[in-house]
Amino acid sequence: MKILVVDDAPQIREIVTIALERANFNVITASDAKLALIHAGRENPDLIVLDVGLPEMDGFEVCRRLRTTSDVPILFLTALDDEVDRVVGLELGADDYVTKPFSPRELVARIRAILKRTHGSQDATVLQIGQVALNTDAHVCEVGGVDVALTGTELKILAQLMQANGNAVSRVALINALWGASSDVSDRTLDSHLRNLRGKLAKAGAADAVQTVHGVGVRMGS
Repeated sequence: MKILVVDDAPQIREIVTIALERANFNVITASDAKLALIHAGRENPDLIVLDVGLPEMDGFEVCRRLRTTSDVPILFLTALDDEVDRVVGLELGADDYVTKPFSPRELVARIRAILKRTHGSQDATVLQIGQVALNTDAHVCEVGGVDVALTGTELKILAQLMQANGNAVSRVALINALWGASSDVSDRTLDSHLRNLRGKLAKAGAADAVQTVHGVGVRMGS
């Protein structure tokens, strides 16, 4: 798979490139936001490793622009150790983040986990509840026959909820299904993805599609 690495620090680009190439990924690099957007459009990467602290245009703005046309998985690299900044990145549509300084081995593991849940092979299944339809093979969501652009993580959450056939899925079960039982993903991270998913479905006309069952979890509405 092809990974786009965006960081203004040459040594970081080199470290990440070496680690990814050793893990058998193809790597493209960019040193600034302008090149990142050009490569993202031309090269169609499978995932983008995106530094937050880019000059002129930060990684958050790059993510905003990418999300207007693409649902490519994004992993933020950030020197910011502030939960608010991490949540902002997730709310913009990022799939995960790694804080600098980081372990190259951990970074590769995070990337593989994202790709597994966003590109993992599965039997072609079309799920439908109310006006929301999800093709789990094509990774396409529709509301009333109109495409809704969701990130890979949002699609996975929606699939988990739709496969529960109207039953509530606990928050712990969602986190375990998406990130693994041994992950340190917080409720805040799940909340960010759920909020984005609800907002996109509501904008498409399915405001009550994802419902919170207090004290139990989350379920699909009818």
